[in-house]
Amino acid sequence: MAAASDAGSAQAADPAFDPSQPFRCSPSVALRPEPFGALVYHFGTRKLSFLKTLPLVEVVRGLEHHPDVHAAIEAAGVEESQRPAYLRALAGLAASGTIEPRPTT
Repeated sequence: MAAASDAGSAQAADPAFDPSQPFRCSPSVALRPEPFGALVYHFGTRKLSFLKTLPLVEVVRGLEHHPDVHAAIEAAGVEESQRPAYLRALAGLAASGTIEPRPTT
């Protein structure tokens, strides 16, 4: 199951997260690969969190290369049955500022 340390069920709590829109990893965030996934450090908030699976790391890193969140999840090879869990995790990452809407200029 996809998990970010504070993702919870934040999709419902964050109306700004629309997976049909383009997103990216925030420029204020550094991802450090680990065997379990990645450490996430937000330079603005000085908050440390975790991406608990390698596929979730792949999705987050791939966001900037796809037209929307759904396409990034599909490109990472996430099974259909796991996609709702990934959307919840990504909504939590959006709420915490780890990922952000990508400008569509």
